[in-house]
Amino acid sequence: MKIKLKVNAEFDIDGTIRPTSIVWEDGRTFAVDRILDVRRAASLKAGGLGMRYTCRICGKVVYLFNDENHRFMEA
Repeated sequence: MKIKLKVNAEFDIDGTIRPTSIVWEDGRTFAVDRILDVRRAASLKAGGLGMRYTCRICGKVVYLFNDENHRFMEA
């Protein structure tokens, strides 16, 4: 299952996208503490293929996906 999210990000001159925070469906915002890894990967739980950002948010490791400009995380 996909949890669709609004993702705030920085865009570098070289085209690199770095998520800085996520906005939950109820409006709460959570900062991305650290980006641990970025790679092209499939979401095995929710389906889809795109860039997977392994991030630490509030001390938890989560996977954020960007699949053809649709941003989500696995439920």
